[in-house]
Amino acid sequence: STGKSLRCIVKLGGAAITYKHEFEQINEQNLNVVSSQLRQAMNLEHNDAMDWSRRPGSVEIPAIAVADYPDVHIESESKPFVIVHGAGSFGHHQASISGVHKGGLSRPLVMSGFVATRISVTSLNLEVVRALAKEGIPSIGMSPISCGWSTCDRNLSSADVSVMIKTLDNGFVPVVHGDAVLDSSQVC
Repeated sequence: STGKSLRCIVKLGGAAITYKHEFEQINEQNLNVVSSQLRQAMNLEHNDAMDWSRRPGSVEIPAIAVADYPDVHIESESKPFVIVHGAGSFGHHQASISGVHKGGLSRPLVMSGFVATRISVTSLNLEVVRALAKEGIPSIGMSPISCGWSTCDRNLSSADVSVMIKTLDNGFVPVVHGDAVLDSSQVC
């Protein structure tokens, strides 16, 4: 278990941070507002140095003046948060068209749909983490499948939270997303 007690788990509905009926469209206004509100709830100062990210194709290089940031350790008295977000308009289309929900990874269409679903949901997770980082929230995207989560008959059968605990213990905010995971009974 983590050394600090957990303050809360915040669930961002996928339909709130995306345009649910538009293929892979992020509602940037809502995402930016909720990111700002989360920073305030976490009692964090806005930290421009946290945003070193850039979107692919952007020629803008983050300008970070190292001398402006003294070598001071961050001691947070606030209890840690975990953020979870749904997929909204990401992933569902790929999973539905390829039949991922029916199982059968031995079929090429299902396997490629599983990959396409994961690419889609992880791209949304990256954008959520990017929005949080712009607010100075030290967030790390975490995929359930990469953390060893799996299901049996669509019910959770394995969930290794050790990486999440280590992330919290080191002062980061885990950002977990809706994901496609392997299901032992559906051969998927």
